[in-house]
Amino acid sequence: MKFAQIIDFETERIDEVRELLRSYEEQARSQGRGGAPVARTLLKDRANPNRYLAVVQFESHEAAMANSDAPETNELAQALSALMTRPTAYTDCDIVDHQSMR
Repeated sequence: MKFAQIIDFETERIDEVRELLRSYEEQARSQGRGGAPVARTLLKDRANPNRYLAVVQFESHEAAMANSDAPETNELAQALSALMTRPTAYTDCDIVDHQSMR
C-alpha cells in the first residue's frame, strides 16, 4: 500500500528549506537510492504565513522507513531543524485512494 507522511513545520526561511529539499531529492535520484520519496507537495497555510505542510509520498511504509534510516535523510532532518521556528510534527498515513482530477 502506498504511504504518505505529512510534515507540519514553521519557518521564516522557506527558500532555504526548498533548496535543501531540492538538493536532497536530486541526490536521491542521481544515486538511484531505494526507498526514496516518489512525490512531494509543499503547502503554505494561508492563515499562518510561516506554517507549511509537506506531503511526501512513498511506494510503501517499508520504503518510507528505509528512507528514514538512510544517513542522507538524517543529515537533511538536522539541516532542516536549524531552519524551523518550532518543533516539526509528523503524521504517517496509508494512501487509501488517490485520484487525479485532470
